[in-house]
Amino acid sequence: MPLDRRAFLVGGLIGASSLALAGCAGALPPINSASKSFNTKATGIVTVWCRAATQAGLVSLVAGFNRAHKNLQVELTPIPDAQYVTKLATSIRGGQPPDVVDMDDINSTLFIYRGVFADLTTVVKELPYFDRLSTGHLRLLEQNNRFFGVPYLADNSMLYYNTEILAKADVDPTSLSTGFTGLLDAAKKIQKLGGEIFAWTLSANSPGILGFTVQPHIWATGNDMQKGRIGRQQGNIIGNDALEQTLAFYRQLWVDGLTSRKAYSDAGAAWGADFRAGTVGLMPVSWGSVATAPPAILKKIDAVLLPGPTGGSSFFDGGDNMCIPNGAANPQGGWEFMKYATGLDTQKNLPAGGYFPVRSDVLTPSYQRNYPISELPLKNLERGYAPQTLAYNLLYNQPSSPFITMFREAVFGDGVTAAMKTAQPAWDRILDQAQA
Repeated sequence: MPLDRRAFLVGGLIGASSLALAGCAGALPPINSASKSFNTKATGIVTVWCRAATQAGLVSLVAGFNRAHKNLQVELTPIPDAQYVTKLATSIRGGQPPDVVDMDDINSTLFIYRGVFADLTTVVKELPYFDRLSTGHLRLLEQNNRFFGVPYLADNSMLYYNTEILAKADVDPTSLSTGFTGLLDAAKKIQKLGGEIFAWTLSANSPGILGFTVQPHIWATGNDMQKGRIGRQQGNIIGNDALEQTLAFYRQLWVDGLTSRKAYSDAGAAWGADFRAGTVGLMPVSWGSVATAPPAILKKIDAVLLPGPTGGSSFFDGGDNMCIPNGAANPQGGWEFMKYATGLDTQKNLPAGGYFPVRSDVLTPSYQRNYPISELPLKNLERGYAPQTLAYNLLYNQPSSPFITMFREAVFGDGVTAAMKTAQPAWDRILDQAQA
């Protein structure tokens, strides 16, 4: 499988990246995507940067593009995920950015806010499949009703379950979508099976994985852990009922012994291995971590969207966006490559590599036969979400982030109330620093 989901979730990006971008706006000549010259036939070389986590898929994509474009060739440069933001900021400040950046979508906002990506609104809205694109990805590419890139691939969290285990425990899968009461009831029935079976599994010492799998419970209620306009955000911790109920739910899983004791120290090195082995009933996880299960196990796996405390649903709209930096040497060629990357032939094959498409019109009968478990996000694009904030990596992905500190204190420590009380000022401090 051409990805290391744990690596790019856990690998927190350098916190100084926001400061490194300060002053970049206006340093490079803006690109006018509405001009006639932008839509002329492109030739020459297109330099594309991708992150190492999704490199394998890009290698194949580039090879196909180069075969189909005799006079327009792509040169691909993979960048380690933990260095991506800093290296890109350095290239922009040095006046030599690549033509296309393929980046973790959660970091799009940081660069757009600093004014360093080309405004592609005209050509993006002209795409015949614009209204079929992932709304969560587009939200991260939007500022003031303008779009600064296109989605490329999706990495979505869902609640996967083992149908055989649920059947043995007499659990109706529809109960999993009713909220935390339904989940706890199901988990208790599964745990009664005994033996090596556990109801639930999680990597409780991995900040990135926790952020990817826990937050959708909160988003399902229409809430987030940041509030306010980007650039002037504050933490939304104290008084956040959805967050409080979510932390209480995970504490109950731990207290009642419904998850393995290994969860306490699990930093994600073997994320999903127990689920893929068929010894876990329920797991919030990505498709990439499920897709490598043995065929016999994969046939027993199904999924629902992650529910809110009393219903509703959501999923993390992770993955990659593609953007063109202002000052790019060949923006026309870059846009040609971006259209190729979002073409149907490219998109319909993404699940084979552990990712989902970003356009819902891939849902043909043949696609649904080949990848039945990958339908849910595409049928529910409006439920996908990822936070627009300048401080995501500092708030969630760092080993000492306030999110994982709060989660572990709430679940394993003194409890939910104390954890949330400590987290609120930490959230505000980091947001103030990032937005200065």
